Amino acid sequence: MRRARPGAPPRGTGGRTLTSVGAGAGFDGNRPADRTVDRATDETTGPEPVGAKEERTQSKLWHITLSVSGTETPLKEVRRGLEQLAHDHPFLLTSRYANDHAEIRYWEEARDLHDAAAVALRLWGEHRSSAKLPPWEIVGLEVIDRETYHQRIAEGYGPPPAAPVGVHPY
Repeated sequence: MRRARPGAPPRGTGGRTLTSVGAGAGFDGNRPADRTVDRATDETTGPEPVGAKEERTQSKLWHITLSVSGTETPLKEVRRGLEQLAHDHPFLLTSRYANDHAEIRYWEEARDLHDAAAVALRLWGEHRSSAKLPPWEIVGLEVIDRETYHQRIAEGYGPPPAAPVGVHPY
């Protein structure tokens, strides 16, 4: 008879182990709530503990400043591309541009800084063809939370509030 390695999942579970969640009571308060954890992917299946969904989906606002630059492009094409980007991405506050660089400022809703930065870093590339944006590269990214943004404004050393909203030349 073969013995399992210490810590290995029981045979026939496909690498999944069962663990109890909560203080011995499930959602109805009568039975334990078993959840399955896939050790290969760390994914959990089964019922979620009460409140877990709210914690997971809780997000906050992040102020994004994305800077791009590259080869010179006619100003008319840059403006048209940024206007299309603003149309495709309705939360865009303001864009400033020249023929070889641009800055885009907007608010992003995300769970944490890492998620907000990831979305911001994909913005230019994902909209490059649909908005006919110049083939520029991202050269700068600033992601700050709402409180930090407002604190900077109040102390007078942050960027001016994004007004006027829209696409403007430098």
